[in-house]
Amino acid sequence: MPDTPTQMKREIDEIPRALQNLLAHGRDDITSAAAAAKNARGFASAARGSSDHACAALKYTAEILSGQTMTSLAPSVVSLYGKELKLNGALCLAVSQSGQSPDIVQTAQAAVAGGAFTVALTNNTESPLAGAASAVVGIRAGEEHGVAATKTFVNSLVAGLWLLAEMHGDKKLLAAIQNLPDFLHEATLCDWTDAASFIADTDAPSLFTLGRGASYGIALEAALKFKEVCRLHAEGYSSAEVLHGPVSLVGDGFPVVAFAAADAAETALAQVADKLAERGARVFATTSRARRASALPHVRTAHPMTDPVAAVVSFYGMAERVAVLRGVDPDAPRHLQKVTETL
Repeated sequence: MPDTPTQMKREIDEIPRALQNLLAHGRDDITSAAAAAKNARGFASAARGSSDHACAALKYTAEILSGQTMTSLAPSVVSLYGKELKLNGALCLAVSQSGQSPDIVQTAQAAVAGGAFTVALTNNTESPLAGAASAVVGIRAGEEHGVAATKTFVNSLVAGLWLLAEMHGDKKLLAAIQNLPDFLHEATLCDWTDAASFIADTDAPSLFTLGRGASYGIALEAALKFKEVCRLHAEGYSSAEVLHGPVSLVGDGFPVVAFAAADAAETALAQVADKLAERGARVFATTSRARRASALPHVRTAHPMTDPVAAVVSFYGMAERVAVLRGVDPDAPRHLQKVTETL
């Protein structure tokens, strides 16, 4: 175990301060984009990797607040197949921490040409993506040296939440967002040692991460981080889907991490967590409603749409610890680099 913190750990600890920077300096970007998109007819997103997982969480917020659908665009339709998009009147969120991937840039350009008001959420406001969009929201996370996104994921997710809350005048959500830095500091202190130790020692060939509602996007992000920084195979599922086939893989000691928010999906997720535990799985869950699964320490943020943000911060700390316990350097994921450019 290293004597000094990993870069990943340092950047996880920076998350509350990075978010405070966004909240202190991002208001003009947010309010301007929200005013322009206020009458949007539907929503779309263009992103890959962690950014796409943020959009998977934002889909639930957009649809719950507006009653309109949000679809994830397939960048290859534009970048490889050369098709035009018809998005007249929609709000398109183009999300990329670097703003450099050609397929996301081309999709943002096609969305604008197809009639969408396209907002780039990016940590680089001078990037090609920023130049392709109708408006730019700088996520203001500061430089992120770690290959695996942590603070840029959180700031991208919160910037999207803030934009949607502003568009719909949701005062409770806006207040919860402004109070998030303190909650996220608490989330960095949550001790998931038992879960980290169990997962680091497992000889299971895979593990599941589960969520429902906005927490589904967190489950997807968690599965990616297990692969990236821990070299463990993991799959993220909606808790509503995992019993439809994937449960066949579950046996004694099969690891599961389940993410819940204080929302309408919490009880249903806890019930699925217990069903998996009954089948022999070792289930850890961010809820106290489960009876057989082990409750993880978790932070509630006074709003169900911001609870998943705190959950992912606590998870990042656990993922870093799993990597270290397994003798894997989380700052040097195998075969990966910070900026991934795809066509």
